[in-house]
Amino acid sequence: MFCGSSLLTFTLFFTGIVSDSGSVVRKQGFSVVWNMPTAKCQNAFGVSLPLHQYGIIHNAEQIFRGESISLFYESRLGLYPYINREGLSVNGGIPQKGNLDSHLALSDGQIRALLQKTFSGLAVVDWEKWQPQWVRNYGTRKAYIDMSKHLVREKHPDMSEKEVTSLAKTEFQKAARSFMEETLKLGIKTRPKGLWGFYGYPGCYNDQRARESGYTGECKPRAVALNDKLAFLWQQSTALYPSVYVHRKLAGHPNTRLMVRHRVLEAFRVASQHRRGSSQLPVLPYARVAFTRTLQFLNQTDLENTLGEVASLGAAGVVLWGEMTFAKSKQQCVLLRDYILSVLGVYVDALRRGVAHCSKIVCSANGRCVRRNPHSGHMITQLDTIDHDLRSNFKCVCFKGWIGERCEENIMDVK
Repeated sequence: MFCGSSLLTFTLFFTGIVSDSGSVVRKQGFSVVWNMPTAKCQNAFGVSLPLHQYGIIHNAEQIFRGESISLFYESRLGLYPYINREGLSVNGGIPQKGNLDSHLALSDGQIRALLQKTFSGLAVVDWEKWQPQWVRNYGTRKAYIDMSKHLVREKHPDMSEKEVTSLAKTEFQKAARSFMEETLKLGIKTRPKGLWGFYGYPGCYNDQRARESGYTGECKPRAVALNDKLAFLWQQSTALYPSVYVHRKLAGHPNTRLMVRHRVLEAFRVASQHRRGSSQLPVLPYARVAFTRTLQFLNQTDLENTLGEVASLGAAGVVLWGEMTFAKSKQQCVLLRDYILSVLGVYVDALRRGVAHCSKIVCSANGRCVRRNPHSGHMITQLDTIDHDLRSNFKCVCFKGWIGERCEENIMDVK
């Protein structure tokens, strides 16, 4: 059910100007970026993936880290402290025992070696072993809680359990923040034109009971409250990369759209609270071409529920991710190529044309269309929509250098 306050909040999200600091999102309207390690398809099996044909942005020769996008896993950037699958500590194991100075020194060299000075693409850090907030480290992450407590007990054997937990929490969160915050600062300082952020943030935790009737898709209140306490992360980021991955149980299900919608809206919410000057942080959710932990591709309905919803809400774009399994054999590469030719590419092309058409009609081609009511369900891919309805259902967020209800007024002397 639509709530009036939600519309007011959504309106507040989209005041100001869209940042265009990264060339990947500059004046694109909606960028679809390929972040899959599929170079092997061409290099090893001679199977060419027709990404460029459909306007899908990718690195040269489809390498995993390059000029358009670079994803940094924990083993590829500095000395990230974590506990491996065998329970062994790597680089100290927990943030408190990590060497931040050595981490930053190594990261600096790696960034300079990998990314050209003119790099203006997406720079995504993917650290998933632990969460910077104590309460988020449960399940397999409980080892970080236990090790943090053990460290305090070693130093303060006379402390009560309550005191141990309190100090361990403080020390863990302080060190975790330092690793994340200083890594972003370094990336931005070293390659300032890149769009730096952490994968999976902000979280929403809204995928439970997603198939049930009455599901709203709203983020858990606790998740929203915890996101408010990560202000340091939003202040240092130059882009946000939440996840909109879909489990196979939601194949073709309309609730997928609700789940995706609220994850994107939560990213917009935190972005609106931490602007860089007059510009709002661009939001580019991570999506998969297949359902989570499977090789089953999304069909057109599933793409509409994910990519289409993201675009209609006014995000800067979407990043398509997939593991190396998609390029493990010639047969799998052929399946991927055929999927691009028959489903994905066709949909992305229609989506990009829909975004461009709406921008032209509603925003004088100088802004991005955004739903007036985020919960209306109006889709930007509906090319048969008459122009009057487009103006009724969508409004503008102007690109940098343009203002006005239809982004018709050019601001002089804007770089």
